[in-house]
Amino acid sequence: MSTPDQRRDFRLTAAEFLDGAADDLGDIEVVDGRVVRLIGQSALHSRVVRRLAGLLEDARRDGGPCLVVDSDVAARFADTDSPAADRRLNVRYPDIGIRDCEPYDVNSVRDHLLLVVEVTSEATIDTDIGDKRIQYAAAGIPRYLIVRLDQKEQRIEEIEEYRLDWSGRRYRAHAVHRRVLLLDDPVEVTIPFSALERT
Repeated sequence: MSTPDQRRDFRLTAAEFLDGAADDLGDIEVVDGRVVRLIGQSALHSRVVRRLAGLLEDARRDGGPCLVVDSDVAARFADTDSPAADRRLNVRYPDIGIRDCEPYDVNSVRDHLLLVVEVTSEATIDTDIGDKRIQYAAAGIPRYLIVRLDQKEQRIEEIEEYRLDWSGRRYRAHAVHRRVLLLDDPVEVTIPFSALERT
């Protein structure tokens, strides 16, 4: 995901979004109806997202469940409680998502996500570890990875892995990966950080 740019206050209703009003707005997310414009990320952020998505896609098992790996694809989350229509809509574009093979629909794709990945930057870290972690857990997404880049955005510091707790609505820390990402679900994969960072 790109970095938020909150210079203008522009709002969208769900109906406007679904009718294509956001199509010409460029890189955005919608938080409680407010359009949050996004600006470009670092070269490392881009490489990590691209390579990690490719390696996760390659790890899908032949004969296993049908899985789709997406990057920066819109997912609508629960509307905010508000009497005003332009204060409700919530749309995120996760850096990477793994979902089942049900046909894509922006309104229901969140129910089919099995894992979401966000790669942090200085501007997005608070949202990635706070707001999105709460929102993704409340949607029932079983796993959430936060790829933490160092402050200079030159290397991966660690990858935090969260899984839903007994309630099915909150994440608990499962593992902190350092130097190598080891995943067992929804795909089995071992990925050295060096494979994601190299230029």
